[in-house]
Amino acid sequence: MEATWWSILPPLLAIGCAIITREVVLSLLLGVVSGALLLANFSITGGLSDSFQTVFAQVADPEWTTPILIFALMLGGVTALLTKSGATERFGVWAMSKVKSRVGAQLVTMFTGYAIFIDDYFNCLAVGQIARPITDSHGVSRSKLAYLIDSTGAPICVLIPLSSWGAYIFSLLADPIKTYGLGHSPVSAFFHVLPANYYAIGSLVMVFLVIWWRMDFPLMRKHDQQAYEKKASLPRLGELRAVPKKVPFSQAFDLLIPILTMIIGTILFFLNSGGFFSGGVGLMEASGEGNITLALVYGVVLSVVVAALLYIPRKKMKAKEFLSTFTKGMESMLGGAMILVLAWSIGDIVGRLETGQFLASMVESNVPMWIIPAILFALGCVMSFATGTSWGTFAIMIPIGATIVGSTNPEWVLPAIGAVMAGAVFGDHCSPISDSTILSAIGADCDLMDHVSTQLPYALTVAFTSFAGYIVFGLTSFVWLGLAVNLVALVVVLLWLKRNTKITAVS
Repeated sequence: MEATWWSILPPLLAIGCAIITREVVLSLLLGVVSGALLLANFSITGGLSDSFQTVFAQVADPEWTTPILIFALMLGGVTALLTKSGATERFGVWAMSKVKSRVGAQLVTMFTGYAIFIDDYFNCLAVGQIARPITDSHGVSRSKLAYLIDSTGAPICVLIPLSSWGAYIFSLLADPIKTYGLGHSPVSAFFHVLPANYYAIGSLVMVFLVIWWRMDFPLMRKHDQQAYEKKASLPRLGELRAVPKKVPFSQAFDLLIPILTMIIGTILFFLNSGGFFSGGVGLMEASGEGNITLALVYGVVLSVVVAALLYIPRKKMKAKEFLSTFTKGMESMLGGAMILVLAWSIGDIVGRLETGQFLASMVESNVPMWIIPAILFALGCVMSFATGTSWGTFAIMIPIGATIVGSTNPEWVLPAIGAVMAGAVFGDHCSPISDSTILSAIGADCDLMDHVSTQLPYALTVAFTSFAGYIVFGLTSFVWLGLAVNLVALVVVLLWLKRNTKITAVS
């Protein structure tokens, strides 16, 4: 279908209805059906048939979506096992003796998110498993946890070459490098692009400042206040079961060993699938060739096996109870899995509607060169928010951005790609139809629309200062100066908000 204004209707319907009604599944389904009707020239039978085929195709994709769904469902089973065995509770009691404050609990979450950079899907779900007992014990809301997870997921993965994101970006950089004779390898070009990704860097800095300065926007503060009051009204953690008020570090292993097994196993399987251990290739090359989706499945399966060996012989759980608990945990993830499938489905629909190409065509008019980086960033924001995919935005916008600036100023090609990537991360970061946003909410066990509505003010603040940074870059041609302006502006805005508005966090 040729891209027209009609192509933006399905994502707008899905996003708008989700925000207004807070019924995410129904809203996504409306977006899928409306898009299918457009593709079928408003034929009801053709549109409904295409809708079902699109949804089923997402479930049955053996290379990407099926492994991700299996991973998410099995992780729900692992979560149930950790809870039923008492491992989560014992870890929470131990963590409370080490992490003394709400600030400390949030910093632990942040640094854990920084450390798990191999893949954003893996980051979102694994960080939630580790951090949730700690943040719950200090009355940090699930909405705040989801924000911390989401803001250290895609933003850290897009900046690390040894990740699934890095491998994908290398493949997209190869053509602009060759076309415009930039004289870089994909790896060195990646490092030249990094300082131009103002939004990702700003998001990571914002997380730290929000935690350290104890700042929250009003809606997030409301959620945190409710969580803090609820925590204060409950029995102390450790009084819910026969768990001592002080737990030795060895007891915390009941949670840490299965989770660390999953993390380490996934990384090793990922590198092995890229030939690092068996093919004699280097670490960077193995990261580029590895299969992250199958590695996630192998990692979580290994975690289940280790949990069984850890809990059943020590009578933490009976074998029959282990299996029933695991299946019930998988059932608890069905709602999130359904949302993921529908989000992928609407992504497929907008791809066939050429929504991204239509949005990209809006920058092909004659505009001053100095504003181009800011426009590419803004368009990347809009496109990724509307389509719910950063990788799809990369694929569409990186060639377009490189072409726009490469014909007149080849030195700007890599910074322009950085601006596109920054905008793509923004939309992926806060769109209700983004898989990363959905998985962050699942990882935090938070309502999706609560996560979207509470995170948006933080994301918009960083986007605003990033836009200013790209204006400065466009006027001066100095990437690092634009980054400095972005970060200084972010600090100034937050200090002004802290002084002139009521955004102090719950103490």
